[in-house]
Amino acid sequence: MDRSRRRRIRLIVALTAAVLLASALVYTSFSAGSDERTAGQLADNAVPGKSYTLAGTVAPGSVQQAANGVLYFSVLDPHRRLSVRVRYTGIVPDPFREGRGVLVKVTENGNSKTYTGQKDSLTTKCPSKFQVAPPSGSSPGGSSGSGMTPQT
Repeated sequence: MDRSRRRRIRLIVALTAAVLLASALVYTSFSAGSDERTAGQLADNAVPGKSYTLAGTVAPGSVQQAANGVLYFSVLDPHRRLSVRVRYTGIVPDPFREGRGVLVKVTENGNSKTYTGQKDSLTTKCPSKFQVAPPSGSSPGGSSGSGMTPQT
């Protein structure tokens, strides 16, 4: 074989390998993502024994710590007036509190309205340090130019 033909074959093999590796990377990236569910989606479609990632806000007045270390709380649906009860054991993040956004991996029990949280799967969503400023003219001290004001 001549040199140009060898170079062409090497190039084709290298490009094929690169395409295969890129395809594998894209496939694993998309298949590894978790599909978050709201309380309403779980209430409507949960299959007993299947695990889900529940996303929502901890309902005010719903947090109860049992003597055996079990934490009970309700997670509100952001779109409907609905919540689901969660029984959780494991590490509770410091920022966890009522009104805070959370993610928790839960399993539907099938025989009760309480979902069982997988141990150490509770994650809190930290609130933004900034919030949108009130309409112009209503904020004291004028506009800072950024449209954002520090949250207290």
